Formats: sequence, structure tokens, C-alpha cells
Amino acid sequence: MIKLIMSDMDGTLLDENGQLPAGFADVAAQLKARGVIFAPCSGRQYYSLLRTFAGYEDEFLFLAENGTIVKYHDEEIFSCPMRREDAMKVLEAAKENPGTYRVFCGKKDAYILKDQDTEEFREEFHKYYTHYATVDDFEEIEDEPIKISLFDAAGKAKESILPTVIRFEGPLQVVLSSDWWVDAMAFGINKGIAIQQVQKHLGITPMECAAFGDYMNDAEMMSSVYYSFAMENAQPEIKKLARFRAKSNVEHGVILGIQELIDKGLCG
Repeated sequence: MIKLIMSDMDGTLLDENGQLPAGFADVAAQLKARGVIFAPCSGRQYYSLLRTFAGYEDEFLFLAENGTIVKYHDEEIFSCPMRREDAMKVLEAAKENPGTYRVFCGKKDAYILKDQDTEEFREEFHKYYTHYATVDDFEEIEDEPIKISLFDAAGKAKESILPTVIRFEGPLQVVLSSDWWVDAMAFGINKGIAIQQVQKHLGITPMECAAFGDYMNDAEMMSSVYYSFAMENAQPEIKKLARFRAKSNVEHGVILGIQELIDKGLCG
């Protein structure tokens, strides 16, 4: 029986307007009644996830920042900080591309440079980070780095940012999170590793877990559960990895997929 259901956010659970789909509250209530934990799994900040799921703070497990930090009942059950010197190297290298916006993601907060707190960046940044501070220099930050996020406003991160920071692959984990974002994290950390830690913490197996995803940063998540669902709008590589298929996020595929699992008596 499934005891834990995880879902990516953008392009997966959220609709084309970036909103929770109709029917989410009903499905969440059904899962709660069956003792099944729902877990948003995202590159978004923990505080951003709390805002999206206001009212569910004491029910859901939150896997944030692409798996670098996991909280349940507001308590940290897993985290994987970066070495500070590695974080600074990535931030410095990203300066090679003048159009790249840089985010220092810490355990306590997110940080951006004051001169990059522009209207162009703010609209996108606030989708993922609701709790942040502006600084004159990243060196002044007194916080543990868990992720460095880099943004290309033109939506060409694969061509502009990735070639610049891929040199750190090995010592770090470098992930293309979307057409706009590239993330750098501690080596070996990803949503899949975080999920495995959650499974150990809760005492459950991959056979008791389901997950929904659409992008390459969901690849390891697909491999860490039995009931792995690729969205219809997912990248081809994710569709190859997943055992099952869900309708697109525009069609509210996660809600329909979970409801089908419930109706088949697989949850509880």
C-alpha cells in the first residue's frame, strides 16, 4: 500500500497559471483520511512551499531546494549543505555571463545582490523564494549554503549558464532545473537521495511510495519509488524512466493520477 506520495511543482502539480489545480483540497483530504503523507518535492524554497500549501504545514512533508533540505512538522529531518568555498566559486564563475542572476540559498534564508533586485528578476524570483534578504556582497552572508541557483531571463539557461558552471560537476552536483534555472548543490545530492533518507526516517519502502515529475531534476526521484509517474508534458528522458504516465499538468494529471490510485485501493 502507498504511504507517501511526492510531486514536483512546476510543470507537474501546478497548472499552466502556476496555481494548485481544482480538486487538490479534496484529494489531500482523502489522503489524510487514509494516513498517506503528501510531499511537495521542488527546487523552490521551503518558505515558498509553505506559502503555496498554507493550512497544510502540519500535514505535508516538504522536500525543498531540490532535495538539499527536508522538513516535516517544521523539523529538519535531512539536509546536505555545500562547502562555502564551493558555493563562492560557482557564484564567481556565473559572473562571466552578465545576464545571469545569482541566488545564494541558505538554510535560514535566500540571498540576492542588491543590484540584481530588479523588476525583471523579482517577478520570477518571487515564484520560488518568499523569504529572502538583499546583500552588497555574498561574502557577508552568515548562513550555511545548501544550493546556488542561477537564472537566465531569456530562458536559455542550457546554452548560457550550464556551460559556464558545468566545470564544477564532480565536486558538486550541477542540474538544469528548467529552461531558466541551473542549480549547483553538494555532490551526489538530488531529490532521489533525499527521498531515500525520508524512506529510512519513516520506515517505508520504495514500493510504498509514488512520485510525479516532468523534468530532468526529477530523474532520481523516478528511480527511488515504484509508482513513478511521468507527466504527459514531461521530457522524453523522464518518460523513459517512469513506470506510469499521468496526464499533463494543464489537465490536472497529478490529481487524476492520485485519485486513480485511491480508487484502486492502493493508498492507505
